[in-house]
Amino acid sequence: MGVANKRSIAWAVAQKLSEAGAQVMLTYQDERLGENVTALAEGLENGSSCQCDLTSQEDIDRAFAEVDNKFGGLDILVHSVAFALREDLEGGFLDTKQEGFTVAHNVSVYTLVSAARAAKPLMEKRNGGSIMAMTYHGSERVIPNYNVMGVAKASLEASIRYLAADLGESNIRVNGISPGPISTLAARAIGGFTQMLQHVREKAPLRRNTDPEEVGDTALFLASDLSRGITGEIIYVDGGYHIMGM
Repeated sequence: MGVANKRSIAWAVAQKLSEAGAQVMLTYQDERLGENVTALAEGLENGSSCQCDLTSQEDIDRAFAEVDNKFGGLDILVHSVAFALREDLEGGFLDTKQEGFTVAHNVSVYTLVSAARAAKPLMEKRNGGSIMAMTYHGSERVIPNYNVMGVAKASLEASIRYLAADLGESNIRVNGISPGPISTLAARAIGGFTQMLQHVREKAPLRRNTDPEEVGDTALFLASDLSRGITGEIIYVDGGYHIMGM
């Protein structure tokens, strides 16, 4: 969930899972995005697509019923969905209006909860599963212009832990992946994003920015039995940037 184009982090994850043998279904919010996402899905081995606006319970019910009918259950759910109003991604967090706060949390956080709830019975058919969501270091540290999205990511990470606790008895694991800044369409809406990329290249221990394929590799690990003992965790894929004090 969350592929918009070939630069999307979710697309790098989808490719890695497909290459490893997974049957991958990409979801798209509406018809405007559907043509591009469907074309991407057709380029995957055993790829398919369906419409699912995660802010609509009706869409969620229909999409997960389609998944169940097509695959007879579900093993992996990747949530790579986030949104904030453009005016809230510049200036100060203090200026965030109630509407912007609500939109950011509803789209970026609650959609994980509603998707996990819909996935639970499908994963129970497979005796367990792996759910993962994309987060960012702005959840723990103040990132200029990230503002309400940083607060939403903090809520997302707390939700990951609570979901992990709720779903663990069904052998369903829930984890987060926290990449360094990657030049996606959504990221470029953040004021000063180019300077952010440069700063990370200069300060991260590995002295480079995160490659989307590295995120895909981590997602593949979390989707596989190799990570069967890991749940409720946030795994950083940022070249070590988050360990630095200055």
